[in-house]
Amino acid sequence: MDGLRVVPTRRHGRERLYVCLPDGGNVAWYDRETARVHLLSDDRRDEVLQALGPFVTGPVTVGPPPVPTPAELARLTLHPDDDLAPNRPGEALLIALEREPAPPHRLRPDPRRRELAAEQATGSALDRLDGTGLHTLHSVPLPGGDRVHHLLIGPGGLFALHVLPARGQRVRIADPLVALGRRAPRPLLRRVRADADRASHALTAEVRPVLVLVGPAQVSVTAPPRSVRVLTDRELPDLGRTGGVLKPADVEALHAMARDRATWQRL
Repeated sequence: MDGLRVVPTRRHGRERLYVCLPDGGNVAWYDRETARVHLLSDDRRDEVLQALGPFVTGPVTVGPPPVPTPAELARLTLHPDDDLAPNRPGEALLIALEREPAPPHRLRPDPRRRELAAEQATGSALDRLDGTGLHTLHSVPLPGGDRVHHLLIGPGGLFALHVLPARGQRVRIADPLVALGRRAPRPLLRRVRADADRASHALTAEVRPVLVLVGPAQVSVTAPPRSVRVLTDRELPDLGRTGGVLKPADVEALHAMARDRATWQRL
């Protein structure tokens, strides 16, 4: 078997099994979803199939990897520092907490921790939609220190999601005001719309604003907000069920454009 070993990986809910040489180099990978073995070298076909034998059930197709699309080639040319795709949910908050941690004897919990937990919960829910033809980018930086918490790109269009932690609290919405618990209302929907407008300008495509309420006890809306969709974290899968707006090629092209940091620096 020449030391070939199988390394399982999982990203965005999709599982791949990589077949590696002793030095870590890849010679093939098996995509469970498509039941296809992608061979980088046909000379090792028999060895690869033998190594994958304990992990494969049912018939599989075997062949070379697909030819990269123009969008994939554009992605591959990105410098790692300019690629936003690896951003974790709440990336900006994680960095801020690392650089400026809260005092050890703070009387009240750091509110950034609550915001981070909400963004991570939302991000995990969105990442589970990736296998349905959608792409999600997290913590997309905007000039001036603002950011889009999550950007969802799929057949149903583009959505800029702003996350509001509301665990166990009542939320009252009267456009543009949003009141959380006993706190004074603030014009949050103006910011949600503004962030989506900036994203639309950067991508030269319509980006629809979404306010995501994480864990609210109750939500009351006096009237449907203008152009802003309001969802709880449990309703996020609804965004993955929409379609008929973008073709697959358009989704890939917009994703390649959106993941490039330079796209947002031009704002």
